[in-house]
Amino acid sequence: MTRQPLMEVLLRHSDEFHPVLPFNSEKEKLLSFDFTKNNNEIFDELINDTQKFTNYINEKLKGAGAKFGIGGYNEHRELYKRSEVFSAQSPKGEKSAQPSHLEGAEKNVGASNSEGAEPRRLHLGTDIWGKPYTPVMSPWDAVIHSFAFNDDFGDYGATIILSHNLDGVAFHTLYGHLSLNSIKNLREGGNVRRGDVIGEFGIPMENGQWPPHLHFQIIDDLGDWRGDYPGVCKFSEREMYLDNCPDPDLILGMMKHASA
Repeated sequence: MTRQPLMEVLLRHSDEFHPVLPFNSEKEKLLSFDFTKNNNEIFDELINDTQKFTNYINEKLKGAGAKFGIGGYNEHRELYKRSEVFSAQSPKGEKSAQPSHLEGAEKNVGASNSEGAEPRRLHLGTDIWGKPYTPVMSPWDAVIHSFAFNDDFGDYGATIILSHNLDGVAFHTLYGHLSLNSIKNLREGGNVRRGDVIGEFGIPMENGQWPPHLHFQIIDDLGDWRGDYPGVCKFSEREMYLDNCPDPDLILGMMKHASA
C-alpha cells in the first residue's frame, strides 16, 4: 500500500524545500557511503570502536575532498550488530511502531518476526556524515512535535521530531544524533520557520556513540511515538515501514550530487 498523498505532495514541492544542511553542490563534494556487507572495509573491530569508526569516516571524507558522506535509505546494514538496541530481544525493537493504516499487517511478516528472533538491520532514513556541530535546518514550516535524549549505546542520542502540513497533508521529519544543546531550550508545540536552524550534529557522548552525523527520516504516520521512532526495522517488515517512511531525498535532494 503506497501513501500516494504524501508522495505526491513531496514531489510537487521538491524544489521548494530549504536545505537541511549547509551544502553548496557547485563548490562542495558529497561522498556516497555503503554500509552493507558489500563494503569489505567494514568489519567488527572497526564498527565496535566508536573512535576507529569516526577515524574511518573522517579519512574517507578527507581522501575524497568531500564535505559530507551520505546514504543508507533502504540499506541492509550489518553494522547494527554493534548495539543491543537493534537485537531481537531489544524492548525498543519489539515496541509496536505500526501506523494506524497498517494495523494487523504484522500477521503477514513471517514466522521469524512473530518469534522475536529477527534483529533489526534495514535503515529507514538517510545518514549524512560530517563534522560535529554542523547546523541542521528545517526544510519547511513546522511545529515541534516532540524531542528526547535516547541515550542507549547505538541509539539516536538527542532527537527532534517536527510536524509539517503541506497542501493539507500532515507528516513528520525526524532528526537523530544531535547535540544536547539542540534540545536544551525546546518546547513542544513551538513554531519553526522554513530554514530555521533547529539543531546541530552531536559528538559521540551525546549522539548515541556514533561518528558525528545526522539521521534524517520522513514519517507519514507517527502513531503514539514521541521523541523517538524506529530508524531501523526488521527486513521482514521492510514493505510496511518503507511505505510509512518514504525516501528522505524527496526533501533532501542531495543524492544526485553524491559520488562513489
